[in-house]
Amino acid sequence: MLEQKYQSLVAILQDMKKVVVAFSGGVDSTFLLKMAVDTLGKEQVLAVTADSETYPTSERIEAQSLAERIGANHQVIETSELAIPGYTENDKNRCYFCKNSLFDHLVPIMKERGFANIVYGVIADDMSEYRPGMRAAKEQGVRGPLQEADLYKEEIRELSKQMDLPTWDKPSFACLSSRIAYGETITKEKLTKVEKSEAFLKTVGVRQVRVRTHENIARIEVEPQDMDKIVKNYTRITEKLQEYGYQFVTMDLAGYKSGSMNKELSHKKQEAILTVYN
Repeated sequence: MLEQKYQSLVAILQDMKKVVVAFSGGVDSTFLLKMAVDTLGKEQVLAVTADSETYPTSERIEAQSLAERIGANHQVIETSELAIPGYTENDKNRCYFCKNSLFDHLVPIMKERGFANIVYGVIADDMSEYRPGMRAAKEQGVRGPLQEADLYKEEIRELSKQMDLPTWDKPSFACLSSRIAYGETITKEKLTKVEKSEAFLKTVGVRQVRVRTHENIARIEVEPQDMDKIVKNYTRITEKLQEYGYQFVTMDLAGYKSGSMNKELSHKKQEAILTVYN
């Protein structure tokens, strides 16, 4: 089954001929970039990374290193989500505004450089989750080859491992704005606070971490096996996160869960929106 999906992905990419890859350096976009370069050839592929306030510097540096390792042509562009009308208000359409702006930047690059398609790392798992960015992709004709080939995260990790990609076991990552509770205004200061807090938590041995922000409260999400590391270092963690600007520091006993902020949206709203995306 996995081999069939792999061959399906190859066929999808071959049909596209020349692609611009929206490249973040995460598990999915790295695998997609590798597949595109291997399938189409270096000159038929351009990786573009958007460097903005919501994208940690460490991730941008890693993306540049990964593109070089893969042998891909790579371009870093400067963008600003905070300048997008409606974005900082942080309502349920935040990710739509973000992706729509990203694709607005990529379309001219695609046309100027003579490429045929823009692709991004949406996967099969995303079809059952709240992903407003998929609507922006649909509106702008941006395709998701991994999702079209019905590839799931664990399958992508397995294929990445076979290809010796260092991202095969990389923790999942989402933009820093996803840490801020819906309805709470997004600011540069809050994003910096989140970035610094998560970077510090990784120094105590935690790999997968989110610092969910509810005004002056930091709600730390880690995987259950890492909770003891937070407890053992609670004094250092509390002092450091308070230094960064939080008043209260807590740990969520439910553990890490991708998209946990989406619980704040009613199920009825999520179902209605998902119908549009699918």
